Amino acid sequence: MKAIWLERTGAPDVLRAVDRPVPTPGHADVLVEARAIGVSRPEVMVRNGTYAWMPALPCIPGIEMAGVVAQAGADVTHLKIGDPVFVSARELATRGGCYAQCIAVPAQAVQPLPAGIDLRHAACLSNYQVAWHLLHSAPAGMTFTRVLVTGAAGGVGSALVQLARLAGKTVVGLARSAERCRFVESLGAVAIDARDASFPAQVLRATDGEGAGLVLDAVGGERFMDLLDCVAPMGLLVSYAQLGGPIPGDLIRAMRGHRANSPAVRCFTMHAFDRFPARRAESTRQLVGQLARGDFVPPIHSVLPLEEAARAHALLESGAVLGKVLLQP
Repeated sequence: MKAIWLERTGAPDVLRAVDRPVPTPGHADVLVEARAIGVSRPEVMVRNGTYAWMPALPCIPGIEMAGVVAQAGADVTHLKIGDPVFVSARELATRGGCYAQCIAVPAQAVQPLPAGIDLRHAACLSNYQVAWHLLHSAPAGMTFTRVLVTGAAGGVGSALVQLARLAGKTVVGLARSAERCRFVESLGAVAIDARDASFPAQVLRATDGEGAGLVLDAVGGERFMDLLDCVAPMGLLVSYAQLGGPIPGDLIRAMRGHRANSPAVRCFTMHAFDRFPARRAESTRQLVGQLARGDFVPPIHSVLPLEEAARAHALLESGAVLGKVLLQP
């Protein structure tokens, strides 16, 4: 089978297309033949060696694919050959293995999909898993009506806009170009150019002077503290990535400078659910139902051949992607 092989960390060109043996499923496993493979930030971090949960090298990277069951082990009774499924490496012992034509995984680790579902859309589900938990788990029961999303044109950002809108929230999205702002607006959010130094004032105007009860940040970097100006009274600012670099300065001092609003700050990772896989699985089932009903349609920026994984990574790191990049075997 064709697969992408990672022997050492580095720039996108360390990803090599190779021939590998087709894995043999065990008695409780299924062999899944990929139809679409998601490209996400965790794989970029694995490739460049900065992921906190690195798989052992050499390896086949990749955390998500949608495909069909090609073989089923003798003890597998709930899946049959031809069934569509979603594979997430979040359910596997190793965070990887999906940049390949086939993968053998425990049958209990795959998510069955309804017949007729668009497998390209299903291959985007990892972004929606993160977005779902940012909206429904990270707030820990806090009530809010307005959401501010940074990096709103990206894979997780666009998923956040869609799911927040589905939940009846007013959404403001920050993006870093006129084109990206138009894309965010097309998803139903108020879009603000994050390059404008006055973006906190614009966020306040867009939220009737109150700010957002939930601020979800993927950027970090030099402007992170400015997001405290956007938090509504008793609101929550969640940092779930630092695509713009580390957050400098004294966060507690900055929070105390906004103590009239009593803001809270939380760091979030999906790995918090490694100890609670049942909660993660239930949210995935809900998302599959919403996807099947057409409640949301993942925006797909481009679909590239599996052999062009290096190009897909370079594209993702370029900042030009609107939505999701997929690989197709």
